[in-house]
Amino acid sequence: MNAYRHRQVFAAACVGMLLFGIVLTTLGAVLPSIIQRLGLDRTEAGSLLALMSLGILAGSLVFGPVVDRRGYKGMLATAVVLIALGLEGIAFAPSIALLAVSAIIIGLGGGVMNGGTNALVADISAEGRAAGLAYLGVYFGVGAFGVPLVLGLLRERFGDAEVVAGIGMLVALVLAYNAAIRFPEPKQPQGFPLRQASGLLRDRVLVLLGVILFFESGIEITLGGWTATYVNQELELPPERALYLLSLYWLGMTGARLVLGWLLTRVSTVAVLLSSLGVAFAGALILIGARTTASAGAGTLLAGAGFAAVFPVILGYVADRHARLSGTAFGVVLVMALMGGTALPYVTGVLGDAIGLRPSLAIVPAGLICVAGLFGITLPRLRRPRDDTSR
Repeated sequence: MNAYRHRQVFAAACVGMLLFGIVLTTLGAVLPSIIQRLGLDRTEAGSLLALMSLGILAGSLVFGPVVDRRGYKGMLATAVVLIALGLEGIAFAPSIALLAVSAIIIGLGGGVMNGGTNALVADISAEGRAAGLAYLGVYFGVGAFGVPLVLGLLRERFGDAEVVAGIGMLVALVLAYNAAIRFPEPKQPQGFPLRQASGLLRDRVLVLLGVILFFESGIEITLGGWTATYVNQELELPPERALYLLSLYWLGMTGARLVLGWLLTRVSTVAVLLSSLGVAFAGALILIGARTTASAGAGTLLAGAGFAAVFPVILGYVADRHARLSGTAFGVVLVMALMGGTALPYVTGVLGDAIGLRPSLAIVPAGLICVAGLFGITLPRLRRPRDDTSR
């Protein structure tokens, strides 16, 4: 019998999710300085965000079958190494080609870390998956909030490259903790059930949940990647103040998930999700219409808070439905999520070049309408959770 300790494993998952927050924020936070240093246009800048998302997509494809078959320890260690290497590359890449390679590497590590930590917490939190995933998401917010805040505080003294490189060195220390603790045993140690796994793609409810995350991930990454550039160019905020304003996005998400961890054990997940979408919609409209720093900050904070519930709630449904192949099921929906995370920020960059960033960000409220509509279609089919792998 595997003698892993719940608190130790949950702590490892939380640190890993913090690293994913760093992954998802760093490139967007330093994008204004990269644009200036390498002379990129908005389409090229959007391509870097898209390449990072493609790396995350690849990591999301890989992690599920591996953790179901071989467990979490080796995959999470590999992800830490890739994230550290990617951060160093972003810090020192002298050309757009090397920067693109670094974006893919950090995205690959981030995809494995995101999927692995979510599946891990779902596995060890069977009595309250949505709440456990919400608490896990707090640490994503800590990492995401910390990057622009630290850059804003230290960039004048050290510069963006030195700060990012220092973060990369600290990330590598996570390896020591993961090596020292036990993780749960693999769920399929005798061999990966290909027939059962392929059946996941025939589950229409799982596909619908993945499409919801397609739009949600796309609009989350769009705001996280473009907000600093938007307020820098549209409101003429200096880069330091733009980074502080971006940190409000992640602060809103982090604070909301702290509350969600408690709320989801007491209130219907449906009510929580729909209320959150309403808050996010209001925040997105305020941000798009903002003419002052105060209104932009309010919109950014509200949007981040409103986005907080979607991933924990939807992934909780996925884990309840396919508990015996949770890693692979998470991989399916996260791949779909990252397809949105790849496409929508790139489309926003292309539209930004054509019509300006302000009108192009209308993709965010439009995406929220899609999320709400798809959830309404999916909800009746979630009344009887099932696990197809039990057949």
